[in-house]
Amino acid sequence: MLGPPGAGKGTQARLLAQRLGIPQISTGDILREAVRKGTPAGLEARGYMQRGLLVPDELVVRIVNERMAEPDAAKGFILDGFPRTYAQARALEESLAAKGQRLSMVIALDVDEETVVKRISGRLVCRQCGAMFHALYDPPRNDNLCDKCNGSLYQRDDDKEETVRRRLQQYREETRPLMDFYANKALLVRIDGTGAVEEVKERILKALETLDGQNDPA
Repeated sequence: MLGPPGAGKGTQARLLAQRLGIPQISTGDILREAVRKGTPAGLEARGYMQRGLLVPDELVVRIVNERMAEPDAAKGFILDGFPRTYAQARALEESLAAKGQRLSMVIALDVDEETVVKRISGRLVCRQCGAMFHALYDPPRNDNLCDKCNGSLYQRDDDKEETVRRRLQQYREETRPLMDFYANKALLVRIDGTGAVEEVKERILKALETLDGQNDPA
């Protein structure tokens, strides 16, 4: 799943994983969990994330390869937030080839920049249970309190507007070239990422119908 931060990759990858019965591998979730646990990789990644910078390729590739090697990913998986750079894409290609696998499709969600900023900068997260809300689209019943556990809500450093705009600039410079990389391999399918979640999901499912069983999901 390709697309700028806030394009809805995580939501659509999760829905698609449920539909296909294969795991969603989210680099964002993996990195945040490592930060929360204070693992060596998490401590290394935290400094980059707090400054709104992308985590270095070698660190991300190491974490993703470990996840892809887990038993539940043996029949396929959906990558969410990876690869982000040409170097990561080449590393992924080499990792899959070594296991006799290949990508079935690369879905790029198209969303304009101002919509992305509005989506991300309104996110609120519960300090206790991790539940997510949105100040505009999914506000909590009580201001700054979680509907599920009544914990306090906060805005993550990497969701603040100034940080979001830096992330978008990095996306333009480092990730968008991947569109050409995968288009040249006839893998890229661009999907309009605006509108309701269900509408976007149906667009993706329609695109997947073109696979017609020709590739194993990976």
